[in-house]
Amino acid sequence: MASKNSDSLWGSRFASGPSSEMANLSKSTHFDWRLAKYDLLGSRAHAEALAGKGYLNPEELTELLKAIDQLESRVDKGSFKPKDTDEDVHSALERGLIEIAGADLGGKLRAGRSRNDQIATEIRLFMIDAAEQIQSLLISYIEQLTIQAETHMGVAMPGRTHFQHAQPVLLAHHLLAHAWPQVRNLQRLEDWRGRASLSPYGAGALAGSSLGLDPSLVAEKLGLRAPEKNSMDATSSRDVASEFLFICAQIGIDLSRFSEELIAWSTAEFGYVQLSDEFSTGSSIMPQKKNPDIAELTRGKTGRLIGNLTSLLTALKGLPLSYNRDLQEDKEPVFDSVDTLVVVLPAINGMIKNLIFNTQRLEELAPAGFSLATDVAEWLVRQGVPFKNAHEITGQMVSKCEELGVGLEDLTDKQLAEISKELKPEVREVLSVSGSIKSRDGVGGTALPRVLDQLMELRKIAPRTDLEN
Repeated sequence: MASKNSDSLWGSRFASGPSSEMANLSKSTHFDWRLAKYDLLGSRAHAEALAGKGYLNPEELTELLKAIDQLESRVDKGSFKPKDTDEDVHSALERGLIEIAGADLGGKLRAGRSRNDQIATEIRLFMIDAAEQIQSLLISYIEQLTIQAETHMGVAMPGRTHFQHAQPVLLAHHLLAHAWPQVRNLQRLEDWRGRASLSPYGAGALAGSSLGLDPSLVAEKLGLRAPEKNSMDATSSRDVASEFLFICAQIGIDLSRFSEELIAWSTAEFGYVQLSDEFSTGSSIMPQKKNPDIAELTRGKTGRLIGNLTSLLTALKGLPLSYNRDLQEDKEPVFDSVDTLVVVLPAINGMIKNLIFNTQRLEELAPAGFSLATDVAEWLVRQGVPFKNAHEITGQMVSKCEELGVGLEDLTDKQLAEISKELKPEVREVLSVSGSIKSRDGVGGTALPRVLDQLMELRKIAPRTDLEN
């Protein structure tokens, strides 16, 4: 029979402690210890709330806060760590506090709170701090894209749909198309923060507290907006965590899409871009290789981010109210997604910063694949031809070029007239990449003035730091 664990936060009604098998399954200090900082923050705020209602006198409050400070110092230095007998971060830190303050004073802190409302609050505090770090890295990502766009402002390239040549666009326009999704992710994180900044503290195990403590005081001390409205919801819901994981996954997906392009662009077949030696790897057997490992790892780790979201959603599905131990599974996916983005984003930012674009190759391929055909069709529309007819005429023009093995711009006046009397020699004014790009000056278009508009907006979000001083 296992012996009772004197350090446990529960067990007085049990004849024995948990079996070793039960203890091993239940133990969470190997991952939730990174919440120690937030647990101690909550303990300080909770001590203030207890003192506010007279459960701690001023001297006791002073001594308890001093003991929490000492414990935090030991945690920071690594001199206090969880023991094998500690079930979780909460039990470990209470043990540490009692070691410093004594059982009588240290034991008072548990009144009016539960691990249920503690952990629900602590994971929010962790995610709020992590969100700030991720936002900073996303801003750097946007900055690197805008710098590359600014550097290659006049360069044209093939724009694609279905991965086939479609219409020419500015390289800057294409690069900035990868910036805007991350702007939306920044907005998502900011919007999420409003929901995450409500405090479950004071909800107790599920029904609230009968001690009259002020949860608003605790929320204020923790930098949160207000207490949650429903104690059961506060302790048993993790939609704030799943929403956070969705945003992390979406960030990864948007990074992965650009990574996929960079992998293709760096091949000999495309030849669009050359990777920096610092941000690529070689082969153990093929000396000539330069591999886009950062892009590949980003693409691969995005699956991990999606998996973390799926893991938590699956754990939450079908859980009855209120708290269930299944909710212990919320932390590792959150920690892993944060850790993943914090290592991926600096790497891909460095890769983007050091990309070398083959501008000659991009310019050469911009008109390939009859990418100016839409310009011809729209020119015909401006001449009064219904678009249905214009589309058919342009299609016949492409077919003729394929037959002859020439480009649209190579057709003679006679050949144009044979296709349609509407194809006058003046159509040649749109048969240039520069003309095509210049014409697309509507809002959001690839024309240079519109790209400059984008840059101005993005600079408000991600100013250039490389020009400071």
